[in-house]
Amino acid sequence: MSILVTGSSGRVGSAVVSRLLKEGETVRGFDLRASGRAHPDFSEVTGALSDAQAVETAMAGVTHVLHLGAFMSWAPADRARMFEANVEGTRVLLDAAAQAGATRFVFASSGEVYPENVPQFLPVTEEHPLHANSPYGLTKLLGEELVRFHQRAGKMETVILRFSHTQDAAELLDETSFFSGPRFFLQPRIRQQEGFGNHAAADILRAADPGVPAHVVARNENGRPFRMHITDTRDMVEGVLLAMLSENAAGQVFNLGATEPVDLAGLVHAMAASTGLPVVEADLPGAGVWYHTSNDKIRRVLRFEPQWTIERMLEEAVQARRARLAKTGT
Repeated sequence: MSILVTGSSGRVGSAVVSRLLKEGETVRGFDLRASGRAHPDFSEVTGALSDAQAVETAMAGVTHVLHLGAFMSWAPADRARMFEANVEGTRVLLDAAAQAGATRFVFASSGEVYPENVPQFLPVTEEHPLHANSPYGLTKLLGEELVRFHQRAGKMETVILRFSHTQDAAELLDETSFFSGPRFFLQPRIRQQEGFGNHAAADILRAADPGVPAHVVARNENGRPFRMHITDTRDMVEGVLLAMLSENAAGQVFNLGATEPVDLAGLVHAMAASTGLPVVEADLPGAGVWYHTSNDKIRRVLRFEPQWTIERMLEEAVQARRARLAKTGT
């Protein structure tokens, strides 16, 4: 096999590349930024997904495509760029893969195509209506339609994976993490909400600020804490490789993520027990995030079985935080 991995410098993409190289595969990366990886079986092309010439170069000799690259943003100013990367980029990549004779194309979609944050029923299965209500979710839904078009054309096998929220375990207790900082720490969440223009939420959070570093438990306007899936990157890698290799995956759509959702209130209090930081609770406008997405299909069909529970992830996060603090002397 010769495998093209888009988003090869990203969280999941770089982990997939490392795993494939460890298993002796020939891998080509494609990303906007170079990885700096040096390995005899690895090459890479830098460029935008919508750059047909760069994609054609990257596709030369490829048999399998793992399309993990995407642009995610909540900023209105980034919307055109997001559609260019996630929709037009996916079209360009699919056309090039079909033309090059690739045999399988795995597409990383998202639970936002349902959308998970306002589900019609729980748990959310692959049969849930596709009603994307975020620009990012819409780009992924349009990407899925492009993939399904190529599946119907019959030139290559395709697999759609609807990704759960993904984290490296070591990020969970890192205030500077793009996702975990605002999710679990008060000051990063205030900055995030201000950046989104959610000034009402920022004001509520600021009013609860004890004046020292603190964790935050976000609840909806009725006081219900948030609940969502958090999946370790290593489990996501396993799912991606099963989708690439399994005969049973061809033409299928799978939710890929942890089996059980995480009660964020319970998780934050467990975090505080290790960090010693106070916990602030804040009721924010809106319905909040509260969902359970089923991974039953991928477990049945591909024998996927997540190994990294949130408890195991937190244990690793505690060790990583201690190492960071020891290095900085704080």
